[in-house]
Amino acid sequence: MDGEEGEGMKMEAEEETGRSLVRRLREERLVFMWGYLPGALPQRSPILSPIVVRAPGHTWHDVCGGGCGFALAISESGKLITWGSTDDLGQSYVTSGKHGEIPEPFPLPTEASIIRAAAGWAHCVAATEHGEVYTWGWKECVPSGKVFGEPSGVGNAEKDVFERQSQFLPEQVSPRSQGSKSTGGSGNLSAVDSRGSGDETTKRRRVSSAKQAAESSSSGDETLSALPCLVTMNPGVRIHTVAAGGRHTLALSDIGQVWGWGYGGEGQLGLGSRIRMVSSPHPVPCIDPSYGKDRTTALSRGVMTSEGQNFRVPGSYVKGIACGGRHSAVITDAGALLTFGWGLYGQCGQGSTDDELSPTCVSSLLGIRIEGVAAGLWHTVCISADGDVYAFGGNQFGQLGTGGDQAETLPRLLEAPSLENAHARIVSCGARHTAIITADGKVFCWGWNKYGQLGLGDVIDRNIPSQVTIDGYVPRNIACGWWHTLLLAESPT
Repeated sequence: MDGEEGEGMKMEAEEETGRSLVRRLREERLVFMWGYLPGALPQRSPILSPIVVRAPGHTWHDVCGGGCGFALAISESGKLITWGSTDDLGQSYVTSGKHGEIPEPFPLPTEASIIRAAAGWAHCVAATEHGEVYTWGWKECVPSGKVFGEPSGVGNAEKDVFERQSQFLPEQVSPRSQGSKSTGGSGNLSAVDSRGSGDETTKRRRVSSAKQAAESSSSGDETLSALPCLVTMNPGVRIHTVAAGGRHTLALSDIGQVWGWGYGGEGQLGLGSRIRMVSSPHPVPCIDPSYGKDRTTALSRGVMTSEGQNFRVPGSYVKGIACGGRHSAVITDAGALLTFGWGLYGQCGQGSTDDELSPTCVSSLLGIRIEGVAAGLWHTVCISADGDVYAFGGNQFGQLGTGGDQAETLPRLLEAPSLENAHARIVSCGARHTAIITADGKVFCWGWNKYGQLGLGDVIDRNIPSQVTIDGYVPRNIACGWWHTLLLAESPT
């Protein structure tokens, strides 16, 4: 054997060893879950502390946010994995894939690997390695496109589930009569249960009217749900990541253009008006119009424009997106944060409770490079390049982590002792709770905890960041659902 041949065999052996190590590490990746996933356990009780999710035949790649009553994750083979669904408590089998205790691949009509996915209140969206987007769930959230499967194959049982689900719409509706401030101490369970119940009758009546209108517009046994649909995008558009809100969806292309569709009555689609329904993907005007035509020119100018702003927003394209219940947020490549949509609790961070109908720069954060953003039902949390955490919006359950329960209309820096010298690098928001991972591998959660979604072993709300115990594994990503939390972790090398 000559020297070159021997060297080649050595390199091949080293490469194979490297591949084996990668495979072993991936096999040792775990997903932990806690909170409320009604079909995840036989007794359908809340999971108060992290437990390991077992998925026979699959290894984990990532966890995904959103989802009311079911969980989403992505396998190493690129399959979308769902579990925790049930046929009651308002969650449709159509949306979740009829998967209960055992995580199983969702039956998407594509062999392409899924790279990103998200779930809103009752719809899901997924992006493939080829830049395609699939969505399903409530029909009002699904744009025009090719629907796979026969609608008649969705039986009355699924229709009944969706109709029952309509009763849960108050979770994403907060009447303007409540104002932007809240009362009651954090951690008081009786106070938690009674908050907002005074106008429940009014909310139910409003939901009932909306439900009747939706049903009257349907004919025959057509259901309120849609099967997986390939979203029709403009030619050449490749989607890189997706986000799902209460009833709207944002998608980010590989060149930094934001697209949106669904419900836009509070401006959450950023189109400059209160357009109630956008039935096909539309570009959200976050960036300078010349960007889409001539990227070189746009990059050289290094500007973005947003209606109503008389200054240039730092950045050339969008690199991050987030959807809340009825508001949205995006980050530019220069670290500027723009928000739009419902503003009743200050969740747009503009110093007021007005709705923002177009993407608007959060001016109080100018000069601070924002690297990550997440949005909940009524609140927004972002992290800076320096690892600081800023929060604003509704705070009824301590979801801002400020130590109180007062809403914040401007971004507030969290100065909790538990975060001293901590460098936040990943953030996620559930409906009314927040979670972060720090650079040194710690996990912190805070906010609403009625269903154990903070993973702290109890059901007491927290208004300051509290550490979740995960022994022996290094956290890699965290994703909050509406009432639950998922954590991807792996063995230390």
